[in-house]
Amino acid sequence: MRHVLSVLVENNSGVLSRVAGLFSRRGYNIDSLSVGVTGDPGYSRITVSLQGDERIIEQITKQVKKLVDVVDVVELPPERAVLRELCFIKVGADAKARSEIFNIATVFRVNIIDVSPTTLTVEMTGDQAKIDAFIELMQPYGIMEIVRTGLAGIARGHDTVSI
Repeated sequence: MRHVLSVLVENNSGVLSRVAGLFSRRGYNIDSLSVGVTGDPGYSRITVSLQGDERIIEQITKQVKKLVDVVDVVELPPERAVLRELCFIKVGADAKARSEIFNIATVFRVNIIDVSPTTLTVEMTGDQAKIDAFIELMQPYGIMEIVRTGLAGIARGHDTVSI
């Protein structure tokens, strides 16, 4: 089962390395990892997506909380969080394919961000299932490149991960 951890850390050198290193030393595979500074430049948010049962998630959460510079760790259950990923996809696109891709992109609310004589590059945000579905529809056109940011998430409503 996929779990998403939101880790608030002090924005210091080496923090990401220590957090990621804890996962690898314990044999836990990270499916997705994204990091960014928060509204306070002294802190960063690390969003980690991983597979595991409740016992494993509880154990890794406790271990991450013990690390120096970690302020808080919260699991973001899908039903109580907004979880999104950013994806860029470069697709082969001749004149005929352009209109077809544009129509599909419109349905998925995808932005076309670059056009060349032989390619289209699109930008989309959404959950993993939406992005995977769009990628599947783009396969016949010849996907040349995919860049995915990894999952970012925030708790719904009043819940926060805070300082």
